[in-house]
Amino acid sequence: MTQSRKRILALALSFFGIAGILAAAETPGFEDSDLPGQDAPATPPGPQVAAAGEPAPPPAPEAQPQRIGAVTHLPLPRFVSMKSDKANIRRGPSKTHRIDWVFLRRDMPVEVVAEYGHWRQIRDHDGVGGWVHYVLLSGNRTVLVQEDLLALHFQPSSEARVVARLESGVIADLDKCEPDWCRLEVNGYRGWAPKSALWGVRADEIRD
Repeated sequence: MTQSRKRILALALSFFGIAGILAAAETPGFEDSDLPGQDAPATPPGPQVAAAGEPAPPPAPEAQPQRIGAVTHLPLPRFVSMKSDKANIRRGPSKTHRIDWVFLRRDMPVEVVAEYGHWRQIRDHDGVGGWVHYVLLSGNRTVLVQEDLLALHFQPSSEARVVARLESGVIADLDKCEPDWCRLEVNGYRGWAPKSALWGVRADEIRD
C-alpha cells in the first residue's frame, strides 16, 4: 500500500507535572505483518458479500448493552490498550484487507466492539478504528485524559491536595475506581481524578 493510501493516526504525548513537563517514553513494538502465520481471508461486517465458502463475521453494532464475545467469552464492548507502538488497523478481519489506519501510540486505550477468530474490531476515543490482530492488544487498563491540566488529587476529593496536573491527551495507567473517581499513575505520580474527565473506563465501572 502506498503512503498516499494510508492515513496516519497519532496523538501527541506529554505530561505536565509539578516539577515541569515530562515525556513518557515509548519503546518499539511490532506490526501485524510480524505476526506468526496467516489468517484465512474473511469479509468484514456490512453490505459486502462474503467470498464463496467463507462465513462473514457478525456486525458490530454501535454502543449497546454489554454482551459476551463469541471467541473470548469476555464482555463486549470492553476496554483494552494497544500493546505495540505501531499497529495496522484494517478494514476487515484478515491481512488481505486494506490498512485504513496506523495507530502509533503504545498503551493507548481502545474499545473492543466485536470479535472474529484471531481478530478484534476496535475503536478509539474519536470512534476511529477497524480490525486488529489480538496479539497487538493488551489487557492492561489505561485511560486517556480529556481535560487540559486535569488535577491529580491525593485523595478522591476535589478538596484534596493536588499532586500533579495532566495535559489533555496524556495516557495514564488505571488503578482503582470508585463511582465518581479513579486512581491513576503517570510516570511515578499517583493520584485521583474525576472519572468524567477520562476516556477508557465505563461510567458505572468499579475497580478495587
